[in-house]
Amino acid sequence: MHAEKSFTAEGNRGLKEQLVNESRAHAALVFDGDKAVAWCEYGTPEELPNIYHRKEYEAGLDRLPDYRLTCFFVDKKYRRKGVAGVALQGALDLIARAGGGAVEAYPRDTEGQKISASFLGVGPRSLLEQAGFSYLRPKGKNHCVMRTVIPASASG
Repeated sequence: MHAEKSFTAEGNRGLKEQLVNESRAHAALVFDGDKAVAWCEYGTPEELPNIYHRKEYEAGLDRLPDYRLTCFFVDKKYRRKGVAGVALQGALDLIARAGGGAVEAYPRDTEGQKISASFLGVGPRSLLEQAGFSYLRPKGKNHCVMRTVIPASASG
């Protein structure tokens, strides 16, 4: 039996630690020396079932993706230096090595407006578009569903 997301910082830290200990959490980490300065969390829908606006998402769902990107983090000292793109590419490379498949992300759809990076959570829509993601549909008031297909890599 595993814990569910509690929507509290302490509860979520405990859940993430449990998922790591059970090898059910995945992330591409970006290091500066021995310090992790950014990451992109990914996993299957079974591993990461809780997403914002889940009810609306499921109402418009045609098929679940093979993987979800659910969280980007970039240390504030490293923002606006391309580090989020490195974390994203790292996650997509790891997904390719694991066999590839359909990958979804659920960024804020800022519609070209500037917004603080601390409020984005899953990175800006433009970052995902640059990585080959396509807009599928809106989700919630200010979010959207984006998808790409990652082929399996030969080194997987």
